[in-house]
Amino acid sequence: MIRNVRIENYKSISDLSIDLGRITVLIGANGSGKSNILEAIAFASAAAQNKLENEFLSSRGIRVTESQFMRSAFERTPTPGHTIEISVKGEGDITFVCGLSADETASYPKWKKNYTPRLREIMSDLFTKIFLREFDLKKLDEAFATIPGMLESVLTGKAGTLPGFLIYAPENSALRTFQAEGQILPLGIRGEGLFAHLKGLNSEKHRDRLETIKEKLRLIDWFESFDIPADLSPGERSIRIRDRYLPDGALFDQRSANEGFLFLLFYMTLLISPETPAFFSIDNVDTSLNPKLCIALIQEFVTLAKEYDKQVILTTHNPAILDGLNLHDDEQRLLVVDRNKDGHTRVLRVDPPKPAPGRQRVNLSEAFMRGYIGGLPDNF
Repeated sequence: MIRNVRIENYKSISDLSIDLGRITVLIGANGSGKSNILEAIAFASAAAQNKLENEFLSSRGIRVTESQFMRSAFERTPTPGHTIEISVKGEGDITFVCGLSADETASYPKWKKNYTPRLREIMSDLFTKIFLREFDLKKLDEAFATIPGMLESVLTGKAGTLPGFLIYAPENSALRTFQAEGQILPLGIRGEGLFAHLKGLNSEKHRDRLETIKEKLRLIDWFESFDIPADLSPGERSIRIRDRYLPDGALFDQRSANEGFLFLLFYMTLLISPETPAFFSIDNVDTSLNPKLCIALIQEFVTLAKEYDKQVILTTHNPAILDGLNLHDDEQRLLVVDRNKDGHTRVLRVDPPKPAPGRQRVNLSEAFMRGYIGGLPDNF
């Protein structure tokens, strides 16, 4: 799992270090920098795979614009090639560091990795550990043999689950029409490819996972089950859904389903499928969901992430999402994002609630709305 991310010079972020759990929820005012945090991690993921062309950045969920708008503008006189630097630390203290700058000489600026002072420092420390480990000449060959693998972890980002990181923001139109596969497989960030992936899970090897998805969809009261027809014509993308309140034989497809069902279907597939990324994020996870369903959804996120070894970062504006968290579990974290007096994005972790003696415990949603934990606009 990814344990820490440090971001410098990206959009509203000047210098920020974040410790992550298995489920991390970001909440804060509009424009506080929640999406910027996700984009910076996605930028590092793209750098880890050497896919820094704009088409690859967009397909990961990064809002691509002119390079000067993607770098922090807090410096009065930013230097040419002003560098974005992102460090990602995984298990076993393996760290991936990328310095990113735009090639301003190109007609359409492209991003490239470069060497930064911190990366040079890590490399220097790496070689020191290798060569000064012991002065036993018999082990010198062994020490030399470790160099390629260690450098590969540092320089190419093969540290943990970072390279697969995506920012999902599913859209009703893509889910309702079962839009064909996009550039990223098996699921695109808007929901592309969902039908093809469900069809792939409807195999003997993965059918138990598909049945688990159906079971979890029963968070929607009316839902009974769905089937993937075997007699679809080429190019036809449709599932048959059963509503437990309708008479037997009364089936409908995804185009007639409500938005909440479609979003829930997408989220459960993300969490349960063995082919989806082990580390991903969802921007505005509360979209189209009832507040009580939001609570149950987050509880399912926690359970399924542990069961299927996923790590997820979620952003939300819905206080109900917070009530699905148990902050006494260190793998569930709530981070409030806001901007300081200089406009820099900052993050504060919310500790488990400790009600005063004789006082009734206040739900996290209520604590947020009362302004106890921050993250609300204060200019009106």
